[in-house]
Amino acid sequence: MLHGVLNIYKEKGYTSHDVVAKLRRIVGQKKIGHTGTLDPDAVGVLPVCLGKATKVCDMLTDKDKTYEAVLLLGKVTDTQDSSGRILAESDIQNLEEQEVQKAVCSFAGEYDQIPPMYSALKVNGKKLYELARNGQEVERKPRRVIIHKIRILKMELPRVHMEVTCSKGTYIRTLCHDIGQSLGCGGIMESLVRTRVERFAIEDSIRLEEAEELMQAGKLTERMIPVDQMFEGYVKLYLKTEAAKAVRNGNIFWPGDILWMGVEAEETFIRPYRDREKVRVYDEERNFIAVYEYREEKKCFQIVRMFFDGRE
Repeated sequence: MLHGVLNIYKEKGYTSHDVVAKLRRIVGQKKIGHTGTLDPDAVGVLPVCLGKATKVCDMLTDKDKTYEAVLLLGKVTDTQDSSGRILAESDIQNLEEQEVQKAVCSFAGEYDQIPPMYSALKVNGKKLYELARNGQEVERKPRRVIIHKIRILKMELPRVHMEVTCSKGTYIRTLCHDIGQSLGCGGIMESLVRTRVERFAIEDSIRLEEAEELMQAGKLTERMIPVDQMFEGYVKLYLKTEAAKAVRNGNIFWPGDILWMGVEAEETFIRPYRDREKVRVYDEERNFIAVYEYREEKKCFQIVRMFFDGRE
């Protein structure tokens, strides 16, 4: 079984689930998961987790993301993008670029966003898009999202090309709709490219066709990020034999159980740790076991997430 994270370029027309299904066929294993839904019409970065790395799917879903979107002003649709039914159209001839610039930039920071009806969020056990397709509209609670950065790349009214870096749970379709509403003319998302998720950038992504070629050549693992490298910001701790055995069962360990530490496992000095500081834990043979965190009150390390498979 393969273990690691692949930076896949999701092409237009595929759902995120389609990508997972195709990779399962290419790789020949079921244990694969994606890290956040992209609409079928959207393209770009979709990190896909294989094997043990499926345990970090939720961690990547929580990361900030960067998009390039085209906002088309003067239209409103039921899906908030170009695939939907047109509900209203407005003349924007009198709209000035300076006014648009101001409106776009005003969305930087935190704001309460109402999720669109055409989304996978559930209300009373039913997905919103299923209700929308049946002609139903239900009340949705606003959700606080963060637009870390928004800038205009090019303006050719009625189109505005934007780059947006935002928190998890942000709908770019809805952001486009909201900008249009603030201008009084309406707006929809005409196209969307996800260019980055955490460390995964679009220029490093591979298409499914390339993934299949690499798999057949026995080189797919060369394009995968190993599981432990997903936590490269955490210090490495190598444990004594008995402590490593205990950790494989999820037990706590103490600073005195540490054999050595550091990126190259050459540091023997055991430094103090901050409360809740997370670390990567390995055995003497440098096999990655788990992520732990230091608990100051008990002066010990407790498990955060286990990556050791008892069948190994």
